[in-house]
Amino acid sequence: MTGCTEIFSLNDAPCQTLVASPLYRLFGRWLQTLAVSMVLFSGGAEAAPARILAFGDSLTAGPGLPVDDTLPVQLQKLLKARGNEVEVINAGVSGDTTAMGLDRLDYALGAGPVDAAILELGANDMLNGMSPKDARGNLSRMIEVFQAKGVKVVLAAMVSSNNWGQAYREEFDSIYPDLAAKYGVTMVPFFMEGVWGDPKLLIGDGVHPNAAGVQKIAKKIAPYVEKILAPPGAAKESRAQ
Repeated sequence: MTGCTEIFSLNDAPCQTLVASPLYRLFGRWLQTLAVSMVLFSGGAEAAPARILAFGDSLTAGPGLPVDDTLPVQLQKLLKARGNEVEVINAGVSGDTTAMGLDRLDYALGAGPVDAAILELGANDMLNGMSPKDARGNLSRMIEVFQAKGVKVVLAAMVSSNNWGQAYREEFDSIYPDLAAKYGVTMVPFFMEGVWGDPKLLIGDGVHPNAAGVQKIAKKIAPYVEKILAPPGAAKESRAQ
């Protein structure tokens, strides 16, 4: 047909130009929308970062520290520097025992889905001489809640002082390795190792880590977090055991 661009012929209807055809305009707009959607889907959208819930007490919350010096912020910066796309959420509450943590766990998880959790609780139970049996039960339940929601867990181990006697210490210290084995979760050996008792790494109260102490803890636990975030069979090197 001279002077006419043919799209297709239906029942021998006269051919219509690209500009003049309402059917083509409708079809063309659909094609354009599809093309834009495919571009955005394939190349324009970046993978969402892994969300990590730092769920603990004051050792996580960072009392007396600027926000940028707290553990969740320092750990996020370190993990990103190591090539991990992550968001670390500060869910630490000063003074929390394992029972208090269990009470607020559903609320913390209600803020949105998370991929992994650092469970750092138990120190206040020990400092107050609370029952190791109760602490074990509370931590067990929290791990079960996390795992039921598909959240991978890094369990931060605490150790007892000698204040409550040898029997108490043995019962308390066994909680974390026992639970790690029972539930198949990754455990960080004594969370405050290398920081506890060192005045250079603690704030004025002699208990909580300062910015340098937090940095040391972040370096310690980062490989354990990477271990649980790595896809199965990944060959990425990690110092975590």
